[in-house]
Amino acid sequence: MYILSRLEIFKESDLEKFQKAINEWADLFVILFRKKSDSKMKFPKFHSWIFHIVDTIREYGAINGYTTETYESLHKSYVKTPYRLSNKKGIEEQIMKTIRRKAIIKRRVTEELHKTPTALIYTSKLFEFKLLEASIFFEQQKKNLDLIENMIKGFAKFLECLDLFFDMLDIISAEDCRIKIFGSVTLKNINILRATNKFQNRPWFSNIAIAMNNAELFEYQSDNGTCYAQTLLITEVILPNKSPFHLALVQWYDFKSKKTLFVYSCPLLKLVEIYNFIEIEAIEEIVHIVPRFDTKDEYFVNKFIF
Repeated sequence: MYILSRLEIFKESDLEKFQKAINEWADLFVILFRKKSDSKMKFPKFHSWIFHIVDTIREYGAINGYTTETYESLHKSYVKTPYRLSNKKGIEEQIMKTIRRKAIIKRRVTEELHKTPTALIYTSKLFEFKLLEASIFFEQQKKNLDLIENMIKGFAKFLECLDLFFDMLDIISAEDCRIKIFGSVTLKNINILRATNKFQNRPWFSNIAIAMNNAELFEYQSDNGTCYAQTLLITEVILPNKSPFHLALVQWYDFKSKKTLFVYSCPLLKLVEIYNFIEIEAIEEIVHIVPRFDTKDEYFVNKFIF
């Protein structure tokens, strides 16, 4: 394998031999050291070497001919980004803190522009329950035949995500906390955010855009600083002696492919298993995201609709 890695010019047959040698070496390496490894040898750089080095040689040429810029680019694409995206807890915390800062800033700007703060206008209250009774409520809702997948998913992630949100704010006690779930809310920019099983006899779960600071959110791929998510639940969380929290439970989109971020000048996305409560004030706008025809879990952000 070492001799093959030193080649300056590769034929396709050389690359096939090289991949075979890598696989054989990797299998032996894992057998030898798996018991000594807490992660069972699940290392990002090791994974990248096995599965990406041959394709990289096809695209960029011999390893020994790479420039510093090429190494930096490849490291970011195949090691840094996948490693960080695999650390979901870190991403979630980083996203939530960034969004919270944004929500606070937008709230203060609005209050400075208007002496009387503009209130969010909720409509179509769907459910109300005590947080202490949430588990019972969600269990009962499993029998509700009117619920579709998005709301079922939201109920399944509700307690975990709210716990994470409370942890971020150092809220220790949630005694006497009440939850209200709504079908829609009118944002301060007059757009209407929806998360309902029935609106004009059809389900409607709004997709949203949130502007991020790339310098702060370097662990998450974004569309020039914009991240996208699908709304699962619209909630008002009421704690004694605190202002109500206006929160949306969302599921995040990420780019479908690290190589092809845009198709027809539109971001090509997939839904990922990352969920958070975010403050509604931080939402930049409602966006139109459509499934890609005849494919599974591929979506376009429609940037041509106004």
